[in-house]
Amino acid sequence: MKLKRKAAAGVIALLAIGLLTSCTGGDADQTTEKIDAFPSKWDEEITIDVFDGLANYMGVQEGWFGKIVKDKFNMKLNIIAPNVAGGGDTLYNTRVSAGDLGDLIITDKGEKLDELIQGGLVADTSAYYPAMENAGRFDKAIEKLNENADGVYAFPTSVSSIPPTESSEGIDPTFGPFLRWDLYAELGYPKIETLEDLLPVLKDMQDLEPTAPNGQKVYALSLFKDWDGNFMNNAKQPITYYGYDEVQFALAMADGSDYQGILDDDGMYERVLNFFHRANEMGLVDPESTTQNYDTLFSKMQNGQVLFTWWPWLGQSAYNTDANMAEGKGFMIAPLEDQKIFSYGAEAYGGKQVLAVGSKAEDPERVAAFIDWLYSAEGSLTNSSQTMGAAGPEGLTWEMNDAGEPALTDFGKQVFLSGDAPVPAEWGGGAYLDGVSALNVSVVLPIDTDPDSGFPYSYKLWESYQELTANPLTEDWSEHMGGAATTMEYLKNNDQVIVAPGASFTIPADDSEIETLRNQVKAVIVQSSWQATFAESDAQFDQIWSDLQKTATGLGYDKVLEVDLATAKAQDQQRKAVAKEFSE
Repeated sequence: MKLKRKAAAGVIALLAIGLLTSCTGGDADQTTEKIDAFPSKWDEEITIDVFDGLANYMGVQEGWFGKIVKDKFNMKLNIIAPNVAGGGDTLYNTRVSAGDLGDLIITDKGEKLDELIQGGLVADTSAYYPAMENAGRFDKAIEKLNENADGVYAFPTSVSSIPPTESSEGIDPTFGPFLRWDLYAELGYPKIETLEDLLPVLKDMQDLEPTAPNGQKVYALSLFKDWDGNFMNNAKQPITYYGYDEVQFALAMADGSDYQGILDDDGMYERVLNFFHRANEMGLVDPESTTQNYDTLFSKMQNGQVLFTWWPWLGQSAYNTDANMAEGKGFMIAPLEDQKIFSYGAEAYGGKQVLAVGSKAEDPERVAAFIDWLYSAEGSLTNSSQTMGAAGPEGLTWEMNDAGEPALTDFGKQVFLSGDAPVPAEWGGGAYLDGVSALNVSVVLPIDTDPDSGFPYSYKLWESYQELTANPLTEDWSEHMGGAATTMEYLKNNDQVIVAPGASFTIPADDSEIETLRNQVKAVIVQSSWQATFAESDAQFDQIWSDLQKTATGLGYDKVLEVDLATAKAQDQQRKAVAKEFSE
């Protein structure tokens, strides 16, 4: 099925002869005539169920985002969140079995989307697509997503007009060695050639500030288990500093130049576990790492009890407050000389999650209109994933300044520089953070630009914001990092970032045998990885590693790895094909 809007003449011709298209929303016998525009308003208030595999909030959307949706669509969003309801697929399976997943569905593409289409749980929105002008800007991605379906069943997220060979990230990469720059500076900015060279530096930093302001002990590293899956999640993160990302049990270089198994001798995973082990021997690892969760770690970051983090969005969001940065305190990327940080290219065909209208939706047209709005400039500015951050509503958090450029309002400065602020009643009331979109997904990448104004959706990329946020911390960092204004500028200037072209690749589902073997193996890998981290000696570390390799092999690791390496190479082929397609 061709969706391209340059074929609009064909759509008009079909409309002219009154073509009726089947619509699976609600009554299976219902038919809906194609439309070329949505209503300007809806008189009847409705509440729709939003089944959202990414949401971290359960219940009706409140606050300023809820008010925008209510004002525009006379609609409330009732968020149904598996993450809050115990995790896993239990809630998903229960609702699928009942034949009604939700009015709006946000889920993974690939296997889940395929089974929802085949099971008749998502609606064909072909009748509404001619009216979806905002989504239509990303016609190629929508066509690609629905190429094997006889209709328009889903809409991609994380779309962008940026070439897939360019980074999808903004001023910071997703990964990176971020440390307490003020303590690093106090040491005299020591040279850090490799990952291992971080350890003595972190030890000296911890000795400089052994106790946090709250009286608690400070540790260089603090770990958590929440996100463990195929292996120890925290151990994966430094691997990305050298250009690799995970593909199940495989590690793949961004440019396809190297592949490793997670349990390879002298491989990257063993290297990082050794790094953790040595850090623990030096007294640098928080002993509560084995029992705490992410929320506990975040609180420790806020309190100044942790000196290093794998990601910019953790240390900076928790600790880089106005007050701390004014004193020159905060997390910034370290000058690790041999790093080549993995960066995700802009997804040519969208990300791993999709939006779909449920087949039992009370008002599928209105849900389709809401999806289309999420692709608009207003939708992109007010909705995004929690880690990316959105600029918020014009007139509340930002406005155009006298120079005709976007700039934060006084209220916006309170929110984005100080952490939160009470929202005026006319905008919905409550705390700003409590009113942020609970959808937790970027439909359009925040680094993309508004086609009308030409400015990025992300306020962090605005020149006015960068001037506003200059402070003793960032100024000192810039001075010692070759004058770079942002992390990404520093990395690009020093050829220390490697971009994996955004190919929107989906990892195939395991067959039943591989799934069974994988579940056995990954449990052993995770358990042994934590044991190795806290090994009491090098000999014990080596023994744990050797035993892990033998046990994993006996449980079928090699067979699963063979599948994962083939998947990693297929992903690279798709990346290269997309890079070539969009360069022509």
